[in-house]
Amino acid sequence: MEQRKSILSHLGPLFKFRRRIKTSGGHHRRGPLTHVILMDGTLSSLTPGLETNTGLSYKLLSEVAQEANMLVRYEAGIQWDSWRDTMDVIEGRGINRQIQRVYGALASRYRPGDRIYLFGYSRGAYAVRSLSGLIDMIGLLRDEEATERNIRDAYRHYQTAPHSEAARAFSKAHCYDKTEIEFLGVWDTVSAVGLHMPIVWRYSSVFHIFHDYMPATNVKRVYHALAYHEARSAYAPVLFRTNPDLPGQKLQQMWFPGSHGDIGGQLSGYNPERRISNATLVWMLDKAEGAGLQLPEGWRMRFLADPHGPSIGMNRGWGKFFWLRNKRKVGADPSEVLHPSLKY
Repeated sequence: MEQRKSILSHLGPLFKFRRRIKTSGGHHRRGPLTHVILMDGTLSSLTPGLETNTGLSYKLLSEVAQEANMLVRYEAGIQWDSWRDTMDVIEGRGINRQIQRVYGALASRYRPGDRIYLFGYSRGAYAVRSLSGLIDMIGLLRDEEATERNIRDAYRHYQTAPHSEAARAFSKAHCYDKTEIEFLGVWDTVSAVGLHMPIVWRYSSVFHIFHDYMPATNVKRVYHALAYHEARSAYAPVLFRTNPDLPGQKLQQMWFPGSHGDIGGQLSGYNPERRISNATLVWMLDKAEGAGLQLPEGWRMRFLADPHGPSIGMNRGWGKFFWLRNKRKVGADPSEVLHPSLKY
């Protein structure tokens, strides 16, 4: 008994490290698994009626997880549960812990031949893009190597010197040679990764400049939904750039009508205005289904989608305090496309 307590005391931090992830799918037959990771924006969760597109996607996929041999993991955004969380929320400090948490959870269950799909919104989009970069540059830990220490070391190499000799030696000793990602879908990635607050947003991104924003070389398909009418400087988008060395990688960035909240479905309970959000949700899930992700039969009928619907705008909640405005620039990369609703 004492020996068991000793072991658990050492493993305790790892259990704490993982338990914040919401998982559906239960027990699976060990054929090839489909791993779906969804990471949400700041303050977002699965609270009924307040779900973003990320949360709705998680609930939808959970319905077929068992029959599809799918493991679906949802990571809520950083929550402001107490004043102790204030700086984490404002500066986005928790993003590193979140990435390590989902990386470790994925590594503990992944086997060669499994398929990986990644989704994220806002700050969560930033996180899954970094996660794909971590897997690409350092590698995914083999399941027997997915210890708390190795998870931290893998992230440290990614954060400091991913192309160093030490990083290569670590990868060779602990990681799979190459792990491909079938699909990366993100809603409106933004550059300020903490809570977007007046003045403070200018300083929050500096803590995360090491993250890789460009499409990782191991990702087959990349889709990005963007807010055409968002003009708050604090919500400046982080676009992908086409990699000419990866002609086989599918990259599409679609500009939709609406603001940041419209694109990701973060509507603060204004659900009658979900029609634009549903348009971006249906577009993204349609792309994922085309990439082999199983969804419930008739799923499109659940979401009334209209890109011409009313917008939540930029002046609800904190939004009204962002006086610095700067129209987003469209067309810098050949992967960018205007949604047909913006052409008429």
